[in-house]
Amino acid sequence: MQARETVPGSRNRHHVLFYGLSTCIWCRRTRQFLESNDVAFDVVYVDLLQGAEREAVVEQVRRWNPSVSFPTLVIDNRRCIIGYRPEEMQEALGL
Repeated sequence: MQARETVPGSRNRHHVLFYGLSTCIWCRRTRQFLESNDVAFDVVYVDLLQGAEREAVVEQVRRWNPSVSFPTLVIDNRRCIIGYRPEEMQEALGL
């Protein structure tokens, strides 16, 4: 598993940035939801980063989600969905 990855998909109208933890079941389910709906997204597994890079990413997450919990999904740099919320993801992504 890589710390950063771009996952291709035919549904790419939105820029989707997914912050997660490699060991989190809710993060795994969020990724499965996105992949099963063929959504293109970028994923960052924060726990696989180290040092200054990890600190910088935690600060990015904190701007959207002050509690820095996972999964955190940022859509079009305008909307944030915290936690595994399939209905919210469907609505936000127009699925």
